Amino acid sequence: MSPLPQLALAPMEGVMDAKARDLLTQQPGWDFAVTEFVRVTQERLPAKVYHRLCPELRQNARTASGVPVHLQLLGSDPECLAINAQVAVRCGAQVVDLNFGCPAKIVNRHGGGARLLRAPDQVFMAAEAVVQALAHKVDAQGAPIRVTAKMRLGDETTDLALANAQALEAAGVAQLVVHARTRLQGYRPPAHWEWIGKVADAVRLPVLANGDLWTLADYQRCVAVSGVKDAMFGRSAMADPWLAAEIKASLSGEPRPPTQLRDVLALMVSSLLFDEHTADKVKVMRTKQWLLLLTYRWGEAARAVFDQCKRLQNTAQIVQCIQLVLKSD
Repeated sequence: MSPLPQLALAPMEGVMDAKARDLLTQQPGWDFAVTEFVRVTQERLPAKVYHRLCPELRQNARTASGVPVHLQLLGSDPECLAINAQVAVRCGAQVVDLNFGCPAKIVNRHGGGARLLRAPDQVFMAAEAVVQALAHKVDAQGAPIRVTAKMRLGDETTDLALANAQALEAAGVAQLVVHARTRLQGYRPPAHWEWIGKVADAVRLPVLANGDLWTLADYQRCVAVSGVKDAMFGRSAMADPWLAAEIKASLSGEPRPPTQLRDVLALMVSSLLFDEHTADKVKVMRTKQWLLLLTYRWGEAARAVFDQCKRLQNTAQIVQCIQLVLKSD
């Protein structure tokens, strides 16, 4: 039997925080997670910044369930990236990931994220500086610290997609996630999975597919189109926390029942009831955000739940509302 694919949780700013990583990695199938990006500008950031965005650094860079967490940096200045990568490793980072994919205007305005993809030479210099800065660092097992990267297909076009991937390989990056859209395309469907295959053919790096992988069927189609089996999931992991388990069960010849919306809602209620440390205002905001995200996967059924909860003001009301939905289902 072929080895099972690596399936990972994507770095989503404002969504995939430590609590979300903890909750999702309690479900089986996830091999690693990547943090929200640490924005690197012109200064050496203090350790508290890394520990705030990645508290798992204090526990061998793993979630409570033992899933590795990679720390992501976003920036464009090679020297500053290198300095901050060293700080991150001293804080406990075991893998440093570089963001060449963020499409946010405020990030791109300062030359970071996907905007760097307009210049493969700059991509190379940024990545090489970090690789060189960590060349003699080792992780908790004594192995060299790995530098990985996540990129889109380009800024406005795919013209430089292969050049950027090859620049990252030449810089010494050990693994590459490819989000199958350009910056200009944002998150609008479709994701262009065929380009993931083109990138994988152009480099010798392990490549992970990313973009529009909402279901087992989506994953299977992506593999058929791209030839790439390893994958990273963002919004879809929040919409179906058991998606990785379903994919691996299918590949093992022991398919499991597909997730239902009620399964996700029940997990949501459980997470709210057992979270005694987060401010209620924050829990309400995050839960509404999660409910809205479910609509991309579960359509009108999820929209109906969101509409019932969107004006509620505290966690107790939201829990009661969702519990009523579960009882009526």
